[in-house]
Amino acid sequence: MANREVVGVGIIGTGFARTTQLPAFRACAGARVVAIASGHRENAETVAREFGIPAVASDWREVVAREDVDLVSIVTPPVTHAEITTAALDAGKAVLCEKPMALNAGETDAMRRRARASGRLALIDHELRFLPARRLMREMILAGEIGRVRHAKFLFRSDSRASAERPWSWWSDEQAGGGALGAIGSHAVDSLDWLLATHITHVSASLAAHVRERHDPASGETRPVTTDDEASLLLNFADGDATERATGIVCLSMVEAGAPEHSVAVFGSEGALRAEGAGELWQARVGDGAWRRVSTDNAPLAGGLRDNEWSRGFTVFAREIVAALRDGRTTIDNAATFDDGHHTQLVLDAARAAHAGGCRVTVTDG
Repeated sequence: MANREVVGVGIIGTGFARTTQLPAFRACAGARVVAIASGHRENAETVAREFGIPAVASDWREVVAREDVDLVSIVTPPVTHAEITTAALDAGKAVLCEKPMALNAGETDAMRRRARASGRLALIDHELRFLPARRLMREMILAGEIGRVRHAKFLFRSDSRASAERPWSWWSDEQAGGGALGAIGSHAVDSLDWLLATHITHVSASLAAHVRERHDPASGETRPVTTDDEASLLLNFADGDATERATGIVCLSMVEAGAPEHSVAVFGSEGALRAEGAGELWQARVGDGAWRRVSTDNAPLAGGLRDNEWSRGFTVFAREIVAALRDGRTTIDNAATFDDGHHTQLVLDAARAAHAGGCRVTVTDG
């Protein structure tokens, strides 16, 4: 599409779409959500009434086939991403795909090849790249303000899945693509690769499922949990413009009580930078023994959104997507491409192999 006055958005899924994407797209000038689909039609109908969406479907194919849909936003379990993405690209639509991109690198490789052949805008929803604090952090790292990067840490703590009373869902199902490694680990890998402008080359990993069974409301039975709710990764990075023999740690937990934490820190030969939550950026110099706050803009927040980093990041990202499609552009500066999503999947696959084998795994694309 090129030079469209109004971008038609079709959304598939009603979870994260309802809490984040729909309010953000609704706030974008020049965009209109024209259709929504869910395997549970009643969910789509409820969301459509709330947001004034004219078309509802229980089959995602109906959304993909609509002539008034320019962008298909795929907000469904990862097991469905490859099929829907391929159909949308073949139908001439731009695509925004939720992370993790798919179930494995075989799927993501096929998806990125199809995206290249289509010539369409095809992006992964890594909205954290659009937080001003993280953008400034990347600029400072690449400008050499902390010297050569030696180490990086990504920490995520939540107790959202700590209670065994939380019901079983696709998130508990390995075959559907659930689990902390995919849901949050994909953000960790993408954030570190993007901030350091390099790639992860080696992974060691330990994955755990602390809540091993959950009640399934659909069947009325207790089902085993086959995904992880905790993931710990040791990383090595390729040498690059900013990195030299750099290492990394990723610690993710969905079952830890206490104050939630979401931070990324990068340590160099001359100092360090740390970004927290939706907008705080801190800097330290070697020898100072303390952090100081770095002034940075705060990302805007669309009306109706919860105030967190995902919402603020997506508020900016949605505007960028709509502007690109209205202008007929097929790229957006700093957005995560399908090639980026594929490399992230290679790292996630390597982490699972490292955990299964109790060893260090080399990340290779081949």
